Amino acid sequence: MSDRAARLLLPIIYLGFISLGLPDGTLGVAWPRMHQSLDLPIGWAGPVMAVITLLSGISSFSSGAIIARFKTGPVVLASCLMTGSALMLVAHAQSLAWLALAAAPLGFGAGAVDAGLNGYVARHYSGRHMNWLHACWGIGATCGPFILARSLDLAPGWRGGYFVIASIQLTLALVFLVTLRMWDAVPLRPFGHATPSGGPAPTHGANSEAGWISAALFAIYVAVEMTIGLWAGSILAVGRGIPVVQAGLCATGYYASITAGRILVGFVVDRWGNRRLVAAGVVLSLAGAVAFALADHVGLAAAALVLIGLGFAPVYPGLMHEVPRRFVPSAVQTVIGRQSGAAYLGAMTLPALGGWIAQRASLEAIVWVVAAGIVAMLVGVRRLDRIS
Repeated sequence: MSDRAARLLLPIIYLGFISLGLPDGTLGVAWPRMHQSLDLPIGWAGPVMAVITLLSGISSFSSGAIIARFKTGPVVLASCLMTGSALMLVAHAQSLAWLALAAAPLGFGAGAVDAGLNGYVARHYSGRHMNWLHACWGIGATCGPFILARSLDLAPGWRGGYFVIASIQLTLALVFLVTLRMWDAVPLRPFGHATPSGGPAPTHGANSEAGWISAALFAIYVAVEMTIGLWAGSILAVGRGIPVVQAGLCATGYYASITAGRILVGFVVDRWGNRRLVAAGVVLSLAGAVAFALADHVGLAAAALVLIGLGFAPVYPGLMHEVPRRFVPSAVQTVIGRQSGAAYLGAMTLPALGGWIAQRASLEAIVWVVAAGIVAMLVGVRRLDRIS
């Protein structure tokens, strides 16, 4: 029964991460029409998004204690109900107060699903499935804005788009309810030792040096990943005079390469190992960042962005999946929750600071700040591998 439960539950988990990605990016697509409908200043999108991200981070940080008490299945079910209800509230919003009311369940629900599913897959499934899990997030993050964009030309407008996404979330909550008993039937995967080659069993706790380095790496990684995603188009179009459509396609290629890279990594990670692929990916992304900074042609810039995306592909899932090898079992979910929370905090900081950097220095300076962040990430990865 346990093996059968593992096989049956896996596609449900994949759907969970697709649903996690669905709302990401939708506010940016809907906001040009939404702020007019609600009679709000266009600049209010930033604070709304910042509040949602902050609450997601808080939820992830506290997920260890919550999941320890209620277990993963019920937490994922409750979180999916929260995000679905919040998105339905957005679909019917009449003022800023409605959006503020929706921000709490949307943020808390997203953070709990993120940390909960990451922790569950790290403990119960192989590295292949962790990489494909995060590829599923990319699918959701692509489909959500697409649904919103198509809805803008239809009669319900952005409200219809949010209604569709909310309905998907609530339907998935029903699926989680039906399969709730399966979550306890899936066996833990055999972690073995701290390293694939054999060695002492993990002894690190959540508050050890390794625990805090691990959280810091997630903050840095997500900060640089999102900064490139947010500013690459402006760097190319405004800074280098490349046509806007071409610049947008370059940025799309960046996200597509992360998703495609994670699918490809899934085929080799169980043979090559998380640590080797993460280290190689960070080095590859650094080479891509330097190439992007020096690129003087749109083709070279596009290739450099793809290189960065391919390098980034194994980093998040690889570091996440390696947690049970580095930390004692009682610390695993706490560490994963802190990593997810730190990732949200990273998403709040450097991408926003990019605008300040562009005004005080130049758009091109953003690329070198990203390169410096990747160097810091490389140092952190090497240190983490040495001590754990």
